[in-house]
Amino acid sequence: MTAPFLIDAGGDPGTDPRAFAAGAADLEAAGYDGIFAAETQHDPFVSLTAAAMRTERVALMTGIAVAFARSPMTVAETANDLQLVSEGRFTLGLGSQIKPHIERRFSMPWSAPAARMREYVAALHAIWESWRTGERLRFEGEHYRHTLMTPFFSPGENPFGPPPVWIAGVGAVMTETAGAVADGLLAHTFTTERYLREVTLPALQRGAESAGRSLETFGLSIPAFIAVGETPAELDVAIEATRRQIAFYGSTPEYLAVMELHGWSGVHETLHAASRRGEWAEMARAVDDDMLAAFAAVGSPAEVAAQLRARFAGIATRLSFSAGYPIRPEVSAALLAALRA
Repeated sequence: MTAPFLIDAGGDPGTDPRAFAAGAADLEAAGYDGIFAAETQHDPFVSLTAAAMRTERVALMTGIAVAFARSPMTVAETANDLQLVSEGRFTLGLGSQIKPHIERRFSMPWSAPAARMREYVAALHAIWESWRTGERLRFEGEHYRHTLMTPFFSPGENPFGPPPVWIAGVGAVMTETAGAVADGLLAHTFTTERYLREVTLPALQRGAESAGRSLETFGLSIPAFIAVGETPAELDVAIEATRRQIAFYGSTPEYLAVMELHGWSGVHETLHAASRRGEWAEMARAVDDDMLAAFAAVGSPAEVAAQLRARFAGIATRLSFSAGYPIRPEVSAALLAALRA
């Protein structure tokens, strides 16, 4: 038996590009199918470029790069080059971020994120098509306008083709956008099997139908919470850290829809109020065992693997792990082996 989905690894957000590249080689050797780089403390494109030079097989994906912090033209150029460097192993994963970060951290405009993202992806494809064919670039939308491309600035056709574009989404509207224009959806860690089946998958289908597309080759990546350990002490640490992560996301209004589906609106209100008071350490106590089990796979490597298979086989095409605590290499290896064996 093999894993029913490709298994990816995410680099530590605090890892600088040099260490990320070295770690990528180790992850490839360990048997992972792909590697994510997130945009947190370092530029994911730089980290993945370094990783591409140290690896040969694994897929490389931004998970995510902040779209609205950049022009579609700059992203088109960078993604095109990473596709070249990696020899066709790159996937461009884009996310919108939230309004305060776009306006106050990046000093960029914010409006209608789903509509803007739809147009952003269309602009990328228009730019890549102009480079491929040499035809005039003529993209004019509500949010982006690209109408100048001379031969001097065109890299020409990429021998590996343009990279696939995946969109990160939680809410139904952004998820519909992914179904309409993207090659895949990057689900958020703060999701459940029920939310995926009752909200995410129907929204993807609506988006695809609105654009006359099929989801036959569409990808869905799920970064699953795991609380894994081989000893009681190890597992206790993992569970406590995972409760804290769930509490943090559960306090955020942007993810209220997930809580509402499960009837946990009152828990969200409690967590949100506690977060405003800065009571981060105490918030984990609001995450009871039922909530923990809904969001996370918990137990030994074999138990976690069985839970992940049961929840996401037939839904996910790619799976990665979200763990806010250190996992011994032996435990990670046992989990990977259990998923594949």
